[in-house]
Amino acid sequence: MDTGKSNSDWSNAEIHAAVDAYLNMLSREQSGQKVNKAHENRVLREGALAGRTKGSVEFRMQNISTVLVELGRDRIEGYKPAKNVGANVERSIREALNTQSTLTPEDFVPTADEATLERRAAKLEKQPLKGEPKGIAKPEQTQTTGKSYLRDPEVRAWVRKQAKGICEGCRQPAPFEKDGSPFLEVHHVKHLAQEGSDRPSNTVALCPNCHRRCHHSSDREEFTASLYKQVGRLRPE
Repeated sequence: MDTGKSNSDWSNAEIHAAVDAYLNMLSREQSGQKVNKAHENRVLREGALAGRTKGSVEFRMQNISTVLVELGRDRIEGYKPAKNVGANVERSIREALNTQSTLTPEDFVPTADEATLERRAAKLEKQPLKGEPKGIAKPEQTQTTGKSYLRDPEVRAWVRKQAKGICEGCRQPAPFEKDGSPFLEVHHVKHLAQEGSDRPSNTVALCPNCHRRCHHSSDREEFTASLYKQVGRLRPE
């Protein structure tokens, strides 16, 4: 029979531990590994969640599934979303999902989905720089209703982090913040549709205005040429 605290308020540290464990299990499950949820539950209760009951940990995992579904993200099939999640718990889980630091193999996987790419890149941006990423020399186009290409989230994260909140086009600070970070868009100088690469040597961090200028202005060719002079890492392709 379960003993210990079950319904008392969870601390932020406990929520973070549960989220880290959940995402680790999800990553392993998605890579084809077998995950023993009962074992993982026990490991948590022997460590970071000492004193919590088996049922309490199980229910918290279902809470995490609920929030992930609301965010449009993948969840562990074995943890059915809970119907009722308290407002404070939901807020804590969302914060943990936004700030959780445990990187998984999934975080580095190229994707053609913009929302997934941005989520992975935003998470990688919070990590220390580990050198320039290799990127993708010839991004593949996926079979969708529009033109979408596989892109490397590490490249997006690295380029934005290098910019340090300053547009690499006009050299002005990002016009606003999103989720606490300066908002800059990553632009492929030679467009992917023109067989440009998804590498740091072909990407820049731009404010929305400069980004649109590259695509739509009457001086877009001259402005694009100026980027090669301003940003030392860029290489014509």
